[in-house]
Amino acid sequence: MVSDGSERVKLNVGGEVFETNATTIQSTCPDSLLAALSTPTSHGSIPVFIDRDPEIFAVILNLIRTGRLPANSSGVFSKQELLDEAQYYGVESLLRSAMLPPALLGFDASLVSTITPAADGVPSAITATAGDASLWIAHGGQISVYDWSLSHAGTVRTHLNDITSICRVWSEAAAIGSVSASGLHFYDLSGGRYVGSTHWTDPEDPRIYKARVAAVADSDGGVFASFECMHRENSVLRIDKSTLQVGDVIGQQSGSSAKTTVPEKLRWLPTNGLLIGSAVQRGAFGCSGYIRIWDPRTRNIVWETSEPGSGRSSRFGDALADMDVDVEDSIIFKVCSKSGDLGMVDIRKLGEDPWVYMSDENPGAWKLGDGGGYSAVHCYRKQVWAARGGALEVWSSVNEKTSGDPIRRRNFVDKEEDSKRGMISKIEAGGDRLFVSREFMEGVEVWETSSFSGLISL
Repeated sequence: MVSDGSERVKLNVGGEVFETNATTIQSTCPDSLLAALSTPTSHGSIPVFIDRDPEIFAVILNLIRTGRLPANSSGVFSKQELLDEAQYYGVESLLRSAMLPPALLGFDASLVSTITPAADGVPSAITATAGDASLWIAHGGQISVYDWSLSHAGTVRTHLNDITSICRVWSEAAAIGSVSASGLHFYDLSGGRYVGSTHWTDPEDPRIYKARVAAVADSDGGVFASFECMHRENSVLRIDKSTLQVGDVIGQQSGSSAKTTVPEKLRWLPTNGLLIGSAVQRGAFGCSGYIRIWDPRTRNIVWETSEPGSGRSSRFGDALADMDVDVEDSIIFKVCSKSGDLGMVDIRKLGEDPWVYMSDENPGAWKLGDGGGYSAVHCYRKQVWAARGGALEVWSSVNEKTSGDPIRRRNFVDKEEDSKRGMISKIEAGGDRLFVSREFMEGVEVWETSSFSGLISL
């Protein structure tokens, strides 16, 4: 590559000569190989030769010039081919920005692909991160790792037969649990290395024996995990990340009633320093359970509610089927098992019966899907996804036109044919993608917002 007085540079890639301005390269990717070659050299007027594919380089050069990939590039070259060339030229960050989807808007999201691990493809647990948009899928006793581009980065086989809970506790490390094996186990997924395990034991209480993990949540101060023993003794433990030792025992309880079952879902609220857990017992006559809030500093229960509660659409109470927390607004959301109603409570305004059931101008918008079924709910970036059976909807926060006050509006996410694929069991979000798994079905669905979306939520 050479630079003349007008700062134009030439590059001979695989026998084809390309020409552009040096400032285009140096301002867009100053630390790249191309930027280093765009400075004046002793080669005179002879372009520097690089033995690479010129057709793919044409795509890379367009990316440098416009920040976007040509519309037909994905049909000509595979994602891995583009990644390999971007890494070679040192412009991977540009390609990442171009390949990642736009901001996730649930009302305009659509199914773009399904990720299916090679072996034991039915996911038992999934976790996604907001930062690097990567996805970890637990299937059987294995964990498959997918990077920001959703390319398979590797699969780690653990010593467990099945993994039922997974949580990212460091950038490349997972805390995992299984209902069929005792302990909370830590794995470095980048190197496929077992790090260690933590067990709940008490020499003075023989009932605490071979405790199994039901749920895991991460925080800056440690890892929270709910443990259950075979004798129905259970508790939430705070585990120190540096030592993997038990720091505090929070909320120990015993019994098999709905009010004393092990928390099967944990959420950490960093703004308030609170831990929120829920448990749901499912039986022939419906659901029952609780939502409970702990202050880990005092190890006391701050607030709790027993279910079934006073659901809006049920005369006899309508227990939650699932709950999640909007950590930005400090709001707990629950979805009811019978009616599918979505209830919310502001953690800063707790009381005996503080639930507000959400409604909009289209009360018939909620669809049960074929066969009904229990519900799932997930909060992410001020949006709430709720599922009943195979149907998926989203509640988005918008400003009311007259008063300007924030309200929530409901929209369909899926189409009718989407809802017939099976009952939704898990919903997660990371980066600008939504991940959905369905009961007894292989693979994790990937939902994204269209780059050409011009719709406005109403």
